[in-house]
Amino acid sequence: MDDIIQIELPQVTDIVPLLDSYRVFYGQSSNIPAAASFLNERIKNRESIIFASYKDGLAVGFVQLYFTFSSVTLEPSLILNDLFVDPKYRNKNIGQGLLLKAQEYCTKHKYKGLALETAIDNPAQNLYEKLGWKKDVHCFHYFWSVK
Repeated sequence: MDDIIQIELPQVTDIVPLLDSYRVFYGQSSNIPAAASFLNERIKNRESIIFASYKDGLAVGFVQLYFTFSSVTLEPSLILNDLFVDPKYRNKNIGQGLLLKAQEYCTKHKYKGLALETAIDNPAQNLYEKLGWKKDVHCFHYFWSVK
């Protein structure tokens, strides 16, 4: 059975291994307890929306959305911060399904839209563009770090 569901506290344990793998993919050390704590806090505090894709009862991918606002247009919007599919389940339209679910949620709840940033060599760019995402070529992205 294939399903995409919104994660609530009881399902957090289903996606902890996925978040851990996602972090390892981006060069962080594996830390299952910290990943579990992080996800539990996001859900408890209603700080993010997380959807997970299940194949035969196993969570195989997730997308995490964070809230933000535009002072220019006076509208809320969402940041698609995390998208990850277990490597064994890639190229099976799971990422596409998760992106479409995020777009559906955004539309249903009347958000302005979804923003994301990705590495310049990320092959998922083709999927984003196929689903109507537009590459912003009019500005630069900056980040200031405390460390």
